[in-house]
Amino acid sequence: MAVAAWAASTDYSIGDVRRATTSQDSGLFFKVTAVSGSSPYSSGSSEPIWPIELGLTVVDNEVTWTAISSVYEDISILAPSAIIELFELHLDSTLHGTPVTTPVRWHNGCNANVDDNITWNSNEYVRLPVQAEGFDTFTSTGTLPRPKLSVSNLDNTMTTLLLLVNATTTGNDLGGATVKRIRTLKRFLDGETNADVHATWPIEQYLVDRKVTENRNVVTFELVSQFDLPGRRVPKRQLITNVCQWKYRSSECSYSGSNYWNDQDQPVTTLPEDKCGKRVSSCKLRFGATSELPYGSFPNAGLTR
Repeated sequence: MAVAAWAASTDYSIGDVRRATTSQDSGLFFKVTAVSGSSPYSSGSSEPIWPIELGLTVVDNEVTWTAISSVYEDISILAPSAIIELFELHLDSTLHGTPVTTPVRWHNGCNANVDDNITWNSNEYVRLPVQAEGFDTFTSTGTLPRPKLSVSNLDNTMTTLLLLVNATTTGNDLGGATVKRIRTLKRFLDGETNADVHATWPIEQYLVDRKVTENRNVVTFELVSQFDLPGRRVPKRQLITNVCQWKYRSSECSYSGSNYWNDQDQPVTTLPEDKCGKRVSSCKLRFGATSELPYGSFPNAGLTR
């Protein structure tokens, strides 16, 4: 039976498992591991912000939820259900035009006695020889994996798609297209007794960086993380120690008070004279020395190496 979604103002007990009300790519469910107050223990009136890492917790009124893997219990038994690997190719209409209905969906027919197309989450995945390599190649130096995805070209489908895409952007070869890798268990597929579209490993998402090989048998692409593209920085904002990067009196800054100071943190009497000094001291004047500050910079950046 599929795991039920979280519900507001509902009684829960230790050990209850629920999922978020909206679809998530994290592959996580949430288990009640602690309660407070007196029985019955109720959830809050609004859905909490769910953690996105295993083991992290969130307090929801009288209930504490801990993030757990949605597939762990099913793969830790002696004879688990077969792991099904699904792939989706999403085109960018600006780069690739609209040569086919996207996303294009495949499964490789491995790990289970599946000799036809697969339906998961009401979407059909065409059975096609697909080989995925390097998705788990993380290094101790923090280098991100650059997986390779090889797709059968025996019926000339991939060559045809490449020709159509290159007619929009010459030499593009699907560069910039998004590839999603979805792993679930056979028992969770549509039509199975325990069908559950939320029970997956974390859904992995990459971009096509380049075409490596194209011949009559196979087309191979090298994939890349969005963080590993030329010119990308993480984080995108500069780590400035003591200059707030928010626009004063904006939604980021959030200050809308009637007390005014100039950029030297000296009190003034009119709104036109009101200028933020962009320092932590300027923020404290407006929000309070002991209050949480919406400061748009990184005061501790200079304290670490």
